[in-house]
Amino acid sequence: MELNDTFESQINRSDYKILIVDDVVSNVLLLKILLTNEKFQVCTANNGTTCIEQTKKEKPDLILLDVMMPDISGFDTAVILKKDPETQEIPIIFLTALNNPSDLVKGFQVGANDFLTKPFNKEELVMRVMHQIQLVAAKRIIVQQNDELKRTISNRDKMYSVIAHDLRSPMASIRMVLNLVVNVVSKETVGEEMFELLDKANRESEETHDLLDNLLKWTKSQTGRLNVVTQDLDLNDIVPGVVDIFHMIAEMKGITLKYLSDHEHLVVRADNDMIKTIIRNFLSNAVKFSAEGQTIEVYCCDEGDFARVSVRDHGVGIAPERVATIFSDGETTYGTGGEEGSGLGLQLCKDFARKNGGDVRVESTLGEGSTFSFTIPIKKEA
Repeated sequence: MELNDTFESQINRSDYKILIVDDVVSNVLLLKILLTNEKFQVCTANNGTTCIEQTKKEKPDLILLDVMMPDISGFDTAVILKKDPETQEIPIIFLTALNNPSDLVKGFQVGANDFLTKPFNKEELVMRVMHQIQLVAAKRIIVQQNDELKRTISNRDKMYSVIAHDLRSPMASIRMVLNLVVNVVSKETVGEEMFELLDKANRESEETHDLLDNLLKWTKSQTGRLNVVTQDLDLNDIVPGVVDIFHMIAEMKGITLKYLSDHEHLVVRADNDMIKTIIRNFLSNAVKFSAEGQTIEVYCCDEGDFARVSVRDHGVGIAPERVATIFSDGETTYGTGGEEGSGLGLQLCKDFARKNGGDVRVESTLGEGSTFSFTIPIKKEA
């Protein structure tokens, strides 16, 4: 009750217009005086036809509508108003001397929000009017907040897309140059300090490029602009190619990558780019959380209707309390070499796996390592 009173006190009654419709002039005048004294804006009509005209012209927030009128009854007037998209959302309180249950039922069937039985008193009138005005005010707030939220989301997604798209290309060039430089120089040729700086810049360029790539794809996915294009894919063609890309990154950290498969051909129906993105993110994390001298195994297996692709590391592992939310919390993490992760990549993996009819899973023991995997539907034989 206190909450309702607080909300009512925040409503500026002069912002709301009420249309009074009655063919009896004395009733109209009485209602007009009562509602004007309550600080509402008031307009009037003396029959159903005028009510419809005034409703479209004045756009009231509430209609007090007499049931018994000579030209068009209040019920028939309500039917016309509720069929018109321009006026159908305006609440209606019927003014009536009728108290037959069947009349009340008919009134609600044609769109009544409430009834006010004649003769009425001021307190009851104000209470019923304020109840409807509070609902109108609440709806306005919801619509306004919804519009603001849509604008905020639209601006956010536009910003993400612009940042990711406009930065991704130059970042890819920087990344390629740094990869080449680190491969041709050594501590002996440029000095230990300079080599470490180049190595750090190279790793950070890799991380930034991956983040921008994930950000661009995640934004497109969230805004519905990323379509799933399924085709027949042999995992033994797809997975090794992604593993090869990470060989150089792993070698720079002294980590060994191995690829294993229990089938010579393991054909799935999936989106090629999305599958590669999932594997790339799993491998990136595995390298990030593995120490020098460790091994990362990537393997594919047949599980009946699904194929499973797994990336197993022997690194730092994940605390039990984080395992359940790791694909959704977006928490920033740091690798064994100080590499920073946004958590966005794993959210993207979950989204992409599910868009392709599969899912993701993680198994981990703190201090021993983790296995990230995803399933994908196997192509069914015709």
